[in-house]
Amino acid sequence: MSGIVGIHNINGAHIDRKDLGKMVDILAHRGPDGADIWVDGSIGLGHRMLWTTPESLLEKLPFSDEGEFVITSDARIDNREELIDALQFNNCPPEKITDSQLILAAYKKWGNYCPEQLLGDFAFAIWDQRNQSLFCARDHFGVKPFYYYYKEGKIFVFGTEIKALFAFNQIPRRLNEVRIADFLALMMEDKTITSYQDVLRLPPAHAMVISQSGMQLRCYWSLDPHREIKLPSNEAYAEEFRRIFTEAVRCRLRSAFPIISHLSGGLDSSSVTCVARHILSKENNTKLHTISTIYDKIIQCDERPYINAVLEQGGFIPHYVHGEEIGPLSNLDMIFQYEDEGLLGPSHFYPWLVNRASKELGMRIALDGFDGDTTVSHGINRLRELAQQGQWKTFFHEVKAISPNYDVSPAALFRGYGLRYLIEQATQGRWLTFVKAVQIIHKHLGTSRKQLVINFGLKPILQRVQGFIKSLFKGLLKGTIKSQPQLKNSSALFTPDKPLINSDFAQQIKLNERIQIMEMTSEPPQNLREEHWRGMTQGVMSYTLELADRYAAMFSIETRHPFMDKRLIEFCLALPAEQKLFNGFGRVVMRRALEGILPEKVQWRGGKADLSANFDDGFINRNREILDDVMSHKIQYIEKYADIDFLQAAYQRLISSKGQVGQRLDDEECIAVWQAVVLALWFDYQKIIL
Repeated sequence: MSGIVGIHNINGAHIDRKDLGKMVDILAHRGPDGADIWVDGSIGLGHRMLWTTPESLLEKLPFSDEGEFVITSDARIDNREELIDALQFNNCPPEKITDSQLILAAYKKWGNYCPEQLLGDFAFAIWDQRNQSLFCARDHFGVKPFYYYYKEGKIFVFGTEIKALFAFNQIPRRLNEVRIADFLALMMEDKTITSYQDVLRLPPAHAMVISQSGMQLRCYWSLDPHREIKLPSNEAYAEEFRRIFTEAVRCRLRSAFPIISHLSGGLDSSSVTCVARHILSKENNTKLHTISTIYDKIIQCDERPYINAVLEQGGFIPHYVHGEEIGPLSNLDMIFQYEDEGLLGPSHFYPWLVNRASKELGMRIALDGFDGDTTVSHGINRLRELAQQGQWKTFFHEVKAISPNYDVSPAALFRGYGLRYLIEQATQGRWLTFVKAVQIIHKHLGTSRKQLVINFGLKPILQRVQGFIKSLFKGLLKGTIKSQPQLKNSSALFTPDKPLINSDFAQQIKLNERIQIMEMTSEPPQNLREEHWRGMTQGVMSYTLELADRYAAMFSIETRHPFMDKRLIEFCLALPAEQKLFNGFGRVVMRRALEGILPEKVQWRGGKADLSANFDDGFINRNREILDDVMSHKIQYIEKYADIDFLQAAYQRLISSKGQVGQRLDDEECIAVWQAVVLALWFDYQKIIL
């Protein structure tokens, strides 16, 4: 993790070194090991250095290749050996070749198509003196952030954090209300905008060229939703997963310093930790530091039985933080110094705790099991596939196997994943399939066959016929029959399911139309691979990675995410459905692959601890004074955006529960109040009172 900045005066005006210096200085937390700037007329690049890899100890950035090309980068390149061969670094030992040199050589060989050749996490900018252009690129999933401001024909400014852009006083600081609406609607799908007008994000897997001809933006890679892998056996799938996952972890162990691994006790963090320990003990005979969040009072959140099962394998140096130490509203004044947007997730204080403790231990590199759930996939939508295909015997085999593993009833699983397709079979006239399904459902759930036929066979058909006659009659009265349904006027519809949002504000910015466009479809995915693909390409992924980057950067730590490895994600998406869900276990290919590496207690666990009890207690009890103060004196800062009456009523219901430890609060109301409170505090901190 480092920090990069740059200014390109497209109109030819000379750069003032002081402007670039201010941008570099404000990112001091990202790079305590050095800083430098490079300026040549109308172009200037800057860098903050955090040493992490052995090669970074030799790195000096911005790096100029005899003035013809200049690069600044925040990067860890994982396919180094392949690139060194392809780029013919014949006379230089590999350990002397820095990652930025590899990127620059790749640009010289492949030009604007160089990102396609790179693996790893990266954000970089290259000044091409010959073409008088600036080339910028960001990694496949957005692990490394890249923000920019562009005014056509005049100026382009970029930085790793938004605050670096605002250190350059020519950039206006204007609130982007659309971003506020997205946050309140819990719809973080836009991969481009920020909380400030005209300050944008380079989307993941995108590159751009800035020159006097303008700005050209290009997507250089996308995840293929149609590719499927066929291997001869379960063992072959598991072996291939183990190979790819081990390599994903190994790449992220390249370090000049000790590494700490976030160990929660869940399947994802335990898999990363155990594989990393296995590699380190085998190759370097070194121990791996771990850090875990534990609970002494709210014991339903405590995962020590699973954490200890991992640690008992040996080869670790364990450390702990106490999850009850702070609440979700603690330390926000400090956090807002580093978080340029007030769009915090409700679990933000966990990475804050572990990163602060890691910093105190002298660590600067952390491994994390971020979103292994999505990468490998629990595979629950395999149930939808089975029901759609009429494979009801296999459907109920899986339903009954899932039920004890994840504490959900077979009837609830049928209603959620099978009922729609039972009704479809009747309304589409597939009566033989429907009758067979009714027999199997009766056998497994004990539901009356007569009631199944009436409620889910005859009634839906009758309702459809009545609806058709009604629409036909209406059309005849109007003198026309429309064969295609029309979109409703969404600006007049808003908010029964979004009570937090001020309805006047929602209509003003046409929020409902925006939600329809950004979320594309409200239809459930047709199969498991489509659901998996949607999960991996949703905008909230890069938003969460950007948050994780800043939570680590405030403590001068680089977090590395093995589950965000391009090779691993492509492999997992292409797996057949039964490699994701089988015999009631999700992510089954990973469980099989890590046999003998994961302790069995973790390998075959079903769900994981629900941390909402700790959030509830922290929000209502430990942070009660802050909560009351905001709701009494600061909530008016967001009255343009939120329904204050709804908020006050929800707040009263929450506090009337008296915040008993372990008592579940209404999740939707609790999150709504949280969103409003944290946003009001950010407005107060930023002094953006509208």
